[in-house]
Amino acid sequence: METPDDPATAARAAGLRYTPDGGRGISRRRAGKGWSYLDPEGALIRDREDLRRIRAIAIPPAWTDVWINPSPRGHIQATGRDARGRKQYRYHPKWRATRNETKFSRMIAFGEALPAVRERVAADLSRPGLPREKTLAIVVRLLDESLIRVGNATYARENDSYGLTTLRDDHVDVSGATVRFSFRGKSGKSHDIDVRDPRMARLVKRLQDLPGQDLFQYLNGDGEPQTIDSEDVNTYLGEIGGEEFTAKDFRTWAGTVLAARELRELGPFETQTAMKANIIAAIDTVAARLGNTRAVSRSSYVHPAILLGYEDGALCLFDCPRKGHPGLDEDEQWAMEFLRNAGDGVIGNCTVSPACSPSLTESESRSQLPITL
Repeated sequence: METPDDPATAARAAGLRYTPDGGRGISRRRAGKGWSYLDPEGALIRDREDLRRIRAIAIPPAWTDVWINPSPRGHIQATGRDARGRKQYRYHPKWRATRNETKFSRMIAFGEALPAVRERVAADLSRPGLPREKTLAIVVRLLDESLIRVGNATYARENDSYGLTTLRDDHVDVSGATVRFSFRGKSGKSHDIDVRDPRMARLVKRLQDLPGQDLFQYLNGDGEPQTIDSEDVNTYLGEIGGEEFTAKDFRTWAGTVLAARELRELGPFETQTAMKANIIAAIDTVAARLGNTRAVSRSSYVHPAILLGYEDGALCLFDCPRKGHPGLDEDEQWAMEFLRNAGDGVIGNCTVSPACSPSLTESESRSQLPITL
């Protein structure tokens, strides 16, 4: 099912209201060992359904400046500041589900566009000097190779945490053909990520030599350094990819491809216990690569068809012929063909059989217990 990309339209499609925070909302105050809640007019909230809904949001006790949406249908249900002063959000479950559906629904299109994106990036990397297109191409190549979050200036300013576009010169060390990125990322997590690419090493070194602290800059027509941001990168991706792809799609694509590869390498399972253990192992590999938790990796960065395919046996058909996808590696080609045909009972030219679960009947393999991650 296609889902809309526009946030307001997506919210309506999910039966929600797109209501940015900052308006009049519900506040909370200490009441003994718990909390009491005040409506936008300052009156104490006593309605049981309202209180049940608010408590179900599970706002951490340490949060300050808490804002709670008066509407149970708001796409944002609450915001607040954590102990480090970083702004945090609690979204409606339906909003999270519809955004993930939107993201996953375009994975095939992203995979199909990726060879053209990589080809255009390679062409822009060959431009003389350091024009805007070349610096944007450097960022996209590094997104593809490092899978670092793209970052945004607001988060860097408010939380002192960084993504690729907000990195400074002192976050990067170039040694020979290796570029090492060392920085504090989302949720305060420290990252040390190496990219071994002689061409990228040379180009990043040139960027470091430009005046100013920001790493990713370009030279305008007057030879003056100008910065770029995540919006510039996403606009560039949309232009060269032909659709509204974003930097986040690289991480979702990589997580999906990596999970598929890991599960295929783990191979067939004999029991449901083994099946669950293998899925958890694959998700943990994705989490380590992307720098996420296990739960976030499973829900947001691995296409659900990959996990379902492993459960019902489809993913273990190793001998399926692969269609040619120049610009994609072998694992990406396999994942592309699997996702393209996941709902048809056919992968490539091979009929799906319960290869992963030889000891389970068809009914057993399709009634697996939920996997706790």
